Amino acid sequence: MLTGLIAPTSGSATVCGHALSDPRLRRKVGLLTEQPGLYDRLTARENLVFYMRLNEVDEQAAWRKAEKNLERFGLGGRSDEPVGGFSKGMRQKLAIVRTLVHEPSVVFLDEPTSGLDPESARTVRDAVAELAAEGRTLILCSHNLAEVERLCTRVAVIKNRLRRVASLTELKREGLALEIRVEGDAAAWVPALGRLPFHPEALAEGSRLTVMLANEGQAPDVVAQLAATGARIYAVTRAARPLEEAYLELVREEAS
Repeated sequence: MLTGLIAPTSGSATVCGHALSDPRLRRKVGLLTEQPGLYDRLTARENLVFYMRLNEVDEQAAWRKAEKNLERFGLGGRSDEPVGGFSKGMRQKLAIVRTLVHEPSVVFLDEPTSGLDPESARTVRDAVAELAAEGRTLILCSHNLAEVERLCTRVAVIKNRLRRVASLTELKREGLALEIRVEGDAAAWVPALGRLPFHPEALAEGSRLTVMLANEGQAPDVVAQLAATGARIYAVTRAARPLEEAYLELVREEAS
């Protein structure tokens, strides 16, 4: 809807000052879909030129900018190769270059790393971060909360309806979390915390336990329980709670 591809059933919105029904909206927005949607039998150059013509831009000027983006995203010298021979990561990077051919002010990203291997996903995330650094507005739609934490500064949580819009820092700051570093595998101590009367939620990663608490008064009980169970504790610090916990809390509110 916000890219002008479909009309809303009700209500209204504006993007870059344009109503969703305004044909000028298409000039202002770019869309990177989950699947690149490139033409395999065309070369990278032919794919880009096709979209330049669809957007009615000056081809020479647009191609000069596209060449710079191809170089930046590691596709320099590959512009005359058929896209069918590109890896998933290369295809997604080419799709990013295609998204920028008309210099959009706002770029919508739909699951940009879905289905990519870790190396390709990292490359695409780096490319997205570079776009954000240029001053464009990027809107990322993703179920990958770790990726959201890496790339986003402001988060909207949607579950049946819009539940919350806030900065990433604000969402992670609300509520209390303890980060506890223990000897050995932290997951071994999660069951012990479940025996506390307030049943805190705990996430284990390596030797670190992140424990979500309702209030500061529960912190001594958590530490005492771990020590009584035999955990060797090296450090206890207050930490920002993971975005995953903030999301699940909002979802639980919706369910109740």
